[in-house]
Amino acid sequence: MSDLDQVPFGASEFADNPEPRCPCLLLLDTSASMKGAPIDELNRGLAAFKEELASDALAMKRVELGIVTFGGSVRMLSDFQTPDQFHPPTLGYEGDTPMGAAISGGLEMIRQRKDAYKANGIPYYRPWVFLITDGVPTDAWNDAASKIKTGEAAKSFSFFAVGVENADMDVLAQISVRAPLKLSGLRFRDLFAWLSSSLSSISRSRMDQTVQLQPPGWAEI
Repeated sequence: MSDLDQVPFGASEFADNPEPRCPCLLLLDTSASMKGAPIDELNRGLAAFKEELASDALAMKRVELGIVTFGGSVRMLSDFQTPDQFHPPTLGYEGDTPMGAAISGGLEMIRQRKDAYKANGIPYYRPWVFLITDGVPTDAWNDAASKIKTGEAAKSFSFFAVGVENADMDVLAQISVRAPLKLSGLRFRDLFAWLSSSLSSISRSRMDQTVQLQPPGWAEI
């Protein structure tokens, strides 16, 4: 967890870009079970995600992306940054699935980022946390689930869980307040196209506005 202990923030980024922020944290399963087509398609999806966001000038200023992976250990691969600064990593795979630690660490990243916004007078939309996994947690996850429920009740963030292939949807349903979604096949690029469009819509809205999002056509019904 040492990678998540210190999250650096600088005031200069806010001086250069004082736009409201729309943060999105990706919690990505990179355990050994993602080997082969799943990790390849996930990497292609991340690259497409960057391209989709880059086509929206306002989203480029307002959306912020962060990435935490969990495969053998938990790693913060990308601190929160706007799409122009974001370089999609090439993900590998290894080890087990420490999902509980990844969620707890990710929620702490969200808290710290919100503190940075407040300290610099930057308005922000409710953060999105997007978990993608093809398995079941191999560590304790009940505490993480409790933090999600508490945070959702306080409207501190919105948490979404997506199950890939053999993911344990029953466990995901216990972790997430919202019903988890099952990815149809390996349609990661469709998923990230939907996520980009959703974030763009939110970033163009008023801070107090409820945004009607498109149904996730990439999810199994």
